[in-house]
Amino acid sequence: MSRGIWLPHPPSPQMILVLGGDVAREQEAGRLARRYGLPVVVSGGSNPEYAQWLFANEGLRRSQFQLDYRARDTLTNFTSLVDELRRARVRHLLLVTSSDHMPRALLIGRIVAGSRGIQITPVPVPCANLCHPEGRRKVWGDGFRALVWVLTGRDVRTWGARPLGALLQSAGPGPAGH
Repeated sequence: MSRGIWLPHPPSPQMILVLGGDVAREQEAGRLARRYGLPVVVSGGSNPEYAQWLFANEGLRRSQFQLDYRARDTLTNFTSLVDELRRARVRHLLLVTSSDHMPRALLIGRIVAGSRGIQITPVPVPCANLCHPEGRRKVWGDGFRALVWVLTGRDVRTWGARPLGALLQSAGPGPAGH
C-alpha cells in the first residue's frame, strides 16, 4: 500500500537541524537554507565567529540561523531542542550530519523528535576518506538511550553520575567506631 493511505505525507520541511562536529555540515546547511529559505539551528557546531561568517557568506541573515551549544553528544543534540521545536510547531525538519554519523543520528532523532510528532528527512554530508562508520553496538546503544529518555525524561548516562560526596552524605553516618 502507498504511504498516502497508511501514513500521512509529511508537511514541507520547516527548518534545518545541523549536528555539529564538522564544518562541512554547516556549509551544506547554509546552501540548503539559501536554496529553500529555511531557518537553520546548529547544535554543538563550530565557534560562533566562524559560523556567523560562514552563514553570512552564504547570504543568510543573522535572524535565519541559531547557534545552540547545550548538547554534549548526539542524544542531547535532540533532547536539548525537541520541546522548543514542538512549541514552535515544527512538524518536519531536515537533518544535516555526516554520512557516517547519519544512521545513529537518524535513529535517535526519529525516536526523540518522533515522540513529539516531528518528522525527519536525512541530508547526509559525504565524508569520503574521513568517514569512520559507527558500529551497530553504538547505534543501538544510543537508540536505547533515546527510548529511555522518551519514557523517563532522563538520560541513563546521568543515573550513575551522582558525585561521591552527595552519595556519602545521603548514606548518613557510618557504623560506630569508623
